[in-house]
Formats: sequence, C-alpha cells, structure tokens
Amino acid sequence: MAEALHNTPPVLPPEMARPAEEKAVSPWKEAWRSFRKNKLAIVGLSIVSFFILLAIFADLIAPYEYDATNLRNKNLAPSAEHWFGTDEFGRDILTRIIYGARISLWVGTLSVAGSIIVGSALGIIAGYYGRWVDAVISRIFDILLAFPSILLAIAVVSVLGPSLRNALIAIAIINVPTFGRLLRSRVLSVKEEEYITAAKAIGMKDSRILLHHILPNSLAPIIVSGTLAVATAIIEAAALGFLGLGAQAPTPEWGKMLADSRNYIIDAPWTVLFPGLAIMLTVLGFNLMGDGLRDALDPRMKN
Repeated sequence: MAEALHNTPPVLPPEMARPAEEKAVSPWKEAWRSFRKNKLAIVGLSIVSFFILLAIFADLIAPYEYDATNLRNKNLAPSAEHWFGTDEFGRDILTRIIYGARISLWVGTLSVAGSIIVGSALGIIAGYYGRWVDAVISRIFDILLAFPSILLAIAVVSVLGPSLRNALIAIAIINVPTFGRLLRSRVLSVKEEEYITAAKAIGMKDSRILLHHILPNSLAPIIVSGTLAVATAIIEAAALGFLGLGAQAPTPEWGKMLADSRNYIIDAPWTVLFPGLAIMLTVLGFNLMGDGLRDALDPRMKN
C-alpha cells in the first residue's frame, strides 16, 4: 500500500492541469478567430464579398446589356422594370452598376498588387543592403510622395493618355512609396534578429534570406495596408473616371457614370445617387475589413 501511494502521481489543481496533447494554434488561425469576433470587420467582409460576387456573375445577374441604349426610356425614374432607373441614353443603371463592380474591383486589386510587388521589392532591397542603395531608393520615394497623389495620377495619365489601363498604371505608381517605406522599416528591424544573423553565419544567400525569412515575417502589415489601399485605389479610379482620364464611354465605370450624370443631378438624381452609393459601400467594406485585419494581425492591438 505504501509503495502504491508513493508511485501515484500528484494531483494538480484544475487551473494548473493541462491536456496531455495540446494542439498548437497557428498565428493565421488565431488571427482568423480574432477577425471573426470583430462584428464590423465581418460586415466589411460581407460587403466586399457581395460586390465580388456581383463582379463574377455579372453576365448572369444583370437584367440588360450594359451598353444597350433606348432614347425613349431616357432618364426614367426607378420602377419595377428598371429598379435603379435609366440614364440619359436609356441604359439601365442597375446593369451598369453591376458591370461597374467588375471594373472597379479589377482596377483596385490589380493596381494595388502592382504597387505591392514593386514597392516591396524596392523596400526590401533598400532596408537590407542600406548605404547608397538605401539612399537612392529612399530619395525616389520622397520625390513621389512630394506630389499629392491625385495630381501625380493625373500627370501620369496625361502623359500616357486617358484610358482605363493607363489609370491603373498611374494608381499603381502613386502607391509604390507607401509599400516601399513600409517594407523598408520592417526590414530594418527584422534583419537585426538573431535568426537572420545565424542564417548569414552559415553562408545562406541573401536572396534566400530575403524570400524565406524576411518577407514571410513582413506579410502581416502588407496584407493590412493592401486591403486599405484597395479602397483608396477605387476612389482614385473613380476620380480619374470623373475627370475623363480613366475609363472611356461606354465602359460602365462608376466614376465615369457620375461624370456623365452630373448635368442631371436635379432632374434625375437617381443617375448620380446609385453609382455614388456603390462607390461608398465598396470603399466602406474594404476599410472595415482592413481595420479588422489590422486588429487581428497586430499583436499590439490584442488584449
């Protein structure tokens, strides 16, 4: 009996007891859990998902062709036949908004993707190698940031010519310094970590260190900034379209729709109201989702 008591393991209090096999939770799963708890972030994700589905299934959802004109139906008020009314050429506004979601999301995501690729590459090189390389790249960023973003975009499109593709290029260019400086500051802190020093000590190539160690540890701020930048890019694309420097007629781009309808804001306010609401809701969705990602991925925001 004494021997059995001696071999019996001690009983720990409930607060100190731990399961025998405790599964480790990855940082991304933990971030997703935190993101799901943020109700506003879920609202933003729902709005963005809604417009993405509109863009994907526009051909199936839209009741009419986006360029189908009928002057007899000019500036009709919203009705059962035309839920959002018609514009000055008799085109169905709902249809054009549905197809416009495809264009706005395409411009926003592609321009931000280009900015991330170019800006991240320059920022990583500047932060990792330093010295004159850092000085040259940083001065390029300073020059681009010296101009107001919309004026720089107008200048780029004016040189390249007004078109949706050139508007995309202009928006990508003006956002390069944002991601470049973000990655540069991140690299300056990460490259001083012990595992980077160890990687250099064993003779690991710089390219491998950058791609396999520094870049993966810099993804969180890129994801957050990229999500917020899509919202800004959509506004900038709409502004260029409003000025006639972006999408050209009859392309159903929301900013172009606002520009074409501004003369009818009193007689047919629905021609301006619904494209403006589409822009506002899309930008709101990306901003709410970006704020939620920031709270989920930034350790300083966690309790």
